[in-house]
Amino acid sequence: GQPLSGDQPNENKVFSLTSPAAPNDNEKSAAETDEQPKKSLLQKISDRMLKFYEANSFLILVLLVILLAYAYPRLGAEYLAPQITATWVAVIFIFLLSGISLKSEELGKAFQRLKFNAFVQIFNFFVVSSITFGFSRLMVKVGALSQSLADGMVIGTCVPITINMVLVLTKSSNGDEAAAIFNAAFGNLTGVFLSPALVLMYLGLDGAVNLGTVFFKLGCRVVLPIAVGQLLQKFSSIVVNFVKTHKKRFKKVQEYCLIFIIYTVFCKTFSVERDTTARDAFVMIAFQFLLLTVVMVLAWILLSILFPNNPKLRVMGLFGCTHKSVAMGVPLINAIFEDNPQVGFYTLPLLVWHPMQLVVGSFLAPRLVEFVKKEEERLAPNDLALNREDA
Repeated sequence: GQPLSGDQPNENKVFSLTSPAAPNDNEKSAAETDEQPKKSLLQKISDRMLKFYEANSFLILVLLVILLAYAYPRLGAEYLAPQITATWVAVIFIFLLSGISLKSEELGKAFQRLKFNAFVQIFNFFVVSSITFGFSRLMVKVGALSQSLADGMVIGTCVPITINMVLVLTKSSNGDEAAAIFNAAFGNLTGVFLSPALVLMYLGLDGAVNLGTVFFKLGCRVVLPIAVGQLLQKFSSIVVNFVKTHKKRFKKVQEYCLIFIIYTVFCKTFSVERDTTARDAFVMIAFQFLLLTVVMVLAWILLSILFPNNPKLRVMGLFGCTHKSVAMGVPLINAIFEDNPQVGFYTLPLLVWHPMQLVVGSFLAPRLVEFVKKEEERLAPNDLALNREDA
């Protein structure tokens, strides 16, 4: 008989010459199981902690850097030269990668579903931000929320749709992936210009904000890197293939750049006197959950009225109408308000909205799969095809 596979010598691997028959599969698997070392309780705990960290690394790192910024703000506010490293180098790198990965060829499909695409973009940019603006002004008036966090809630809802998250949740919910790809690409390219305009429309010009300077900085740090990235995508297959090959590494570096920006932003905020307390932050978290629930319910009702016979579009629209991008939002907020010491509190509501939309979306995904299945069984194939054309 042949010895069982393994690295360490073992007497059980040697079989008697008088018993030439090879062990059966059950004996093999039993022997292999016996050879595998049993994990200790400590190893099991560490494995679970590692899996939890990998699944929630962004949120964990955000919490850590905010605590670090609170403990010693001068490091990120002064010594790490954030005016160069965070506001220029990190932001340009993020948007250069965004430009390389944005599927702008999808923009040609805009007129295929003009009614649906227009609804998603209008709801995402205008409806969500206007509801948040009205609610946050009311909360400030009654003394339930600080001015800086109220402004941050408005700013956070002016940023565009997520890219990766909306695609993942749409796919896992059996929604329309093509619509998700188009709206993510269109929203992010539009958001470069529309988000700053919305912020200025709602909040007006602060004395510390120079409009010309803001748009010049946005042009250099955001528009130009995206344009260069798009040119590289079109004309340099070497760069595109290199980024694809090392996609996971680039994604991690992009995440760390975002974490670094968040760290320096909060260092700047914690280094000056502020109008916000821990109580205000917890109240804001509760308000963000309330607002997310309200806009998701409203979006679902309107989608049901406007697209009653297209369940896949309705599922994608639920995420597309309400998701907000941290990857695009944080650098934009930092570029607009880099000289404002309250910039950390302007960023915080978006950092709360981001994981909240993922948790809610993950909870709804299996239920939406069932919804799509039942709706498609209810609708005749001809009706589905007809409504896809109408949308």
